[in-house]
Amino acid sequence: MNSERVHFLIDLAIHDGKFPGFAATVDSMVAGTASEPGALQYEWFLSSDQSRCRLLETYTNAAAMQAHMSGPVVQQLVPRLLTFGRIERFEVYGTPDPQSAAALESMGAVIYRHWSGLPGRR
Repeated sequence: MNSERVHFLIDLAIHDGKFPGFAATVDSMVAGTASEPGALQYEWFLSSDQSRCRLLETYTNAAAMQAHMSGPVVQQLVPRLLTFGRIERFEVYGTPDPQSAAALESMGAVIYRHWSGLPGRR
């Protein structure tokens, strides 16, 4: 793992009957994140019954992560997404800046700071 990168792991539960709205919002979130510099990974994984999903995100560094957090995907689309589902687990891996760390923790995120390992290779 590259010690500058910041990773998110987010588990969501989708409210009964709300999958179509959830899916449409996810599509908008993917399109918005695709244009963000420094967004290396933004992948959604869905359970077979469409009731749960997991989002994996990776940013080149804390600045790229902060730009995502302050951009339209998080500021406008996440509140819409949360009308169709709820966050059940939110983990951050890496070292976000103190202001972002406080904002993430206020959203229920648990932050795991980089401790040891091999830097990401690419």
